[in-house]
Amino acid sequence: MNAQENKKPSLLNIIVIAALALLAIILVFFLVKNSNKVRDLQAEKEAQRLAFQYELDSLLTEHEAIKTEYGNLTELLAEKDSIIQVNAVEIKQLLDTQWEYVKVQRKLERLRVISQGYLHQMDSLYTLNRELQAENEQVKAKYEHERSLTKELQKDKETLIEKVEEAAILRAYNIKATPLNLKGVHNKESETDRARRTDLIRVCFSLAENNIAPSGMKDVYLRIARPDNIILVAGLGDDYSFVFNDNVLQYSAMRQVDYQNAELKVCADWINRNKAEPMQTGVYVVNIFHGDNEIGQTSFTLK
Repeated sequence: MNAQENKKPSLLNIIVIAALALLAIILVFFLVKNSNKVRDLQAEKEAQRLAFQYELDSLLTEHEAIKTEYGNLTELLAEKDSIIQVNAVEIKQLLDTQWEYVKVQRKLERLRVISQGYLHQMDSLYTLNRELQAENEQVKAKYEHERSLTKELQKDKETLIEKVEEAAILRAYNIKATPLNLKGVHNKESETDRARRTDLIRVCFSLAENNIAPSGMKDVYLRIARPDNIILVAGLGDDYSFVFNDNVLQYSAMRQVDYQNAELKVCADWINRNKAEPMQTGVYVVNIFHGDNEIGQTSFTLK
């Protein structure tokens, strides 16, 4: 009877076992609860890492957009751009390896400040560049305007000079060419229109009054062209030539006159010294020259 009672578990044992079971249950509960907290913390940590990564990517995307927008101006801030790139690399390394919330947040804030400063400087450079461009355009426009005015003034000056030079040219008018026949011992002159009777050709004209033309001694040259365009020359050689517009021409007759800006009557003769060759029939053309200008023209006909 006493042996059977000893085999039954004592009350104390039962209490100890119950306490241990309860303690095990409590430990399991806390382990499960802590495990959930750890998972929640890890999830929160990963969410913050992704948020930081997103913010970093956004800053870099905005920075590249600014560089694209401002084009060549970004070369002026290359040093600041390199600082931004270095900081971005450091933050990426922290996020990928030893993530530290405080350190990453601090570096992101610093990077944000640098990026904003970069943007402000780019805006300032852009504004300054636009102002310089506008000023340059104004200077160019003013220069073009001044150059245009200078051209116009030069053109007006050249036109005025041309007009003055044109006005200063001597003019011959009342031009008359008369074929003459010489008769008798005293070479009495008589007009003729016959080629075979023509011994000389007298050309008379008036130099017009001109107050602009320089006064003084003037060389006036006459060229008489036959119907076949051969010039009736005063003689052979350079002594019977003159320069007209850089060309050496033979003349038929020449007169040196004292021109004093008033009307002046002039006559010059070409003498036919080659009696063996008869004069041609047809129209003869007379041109009068002074300096580099042809100042008059007439014609006559021999039958």
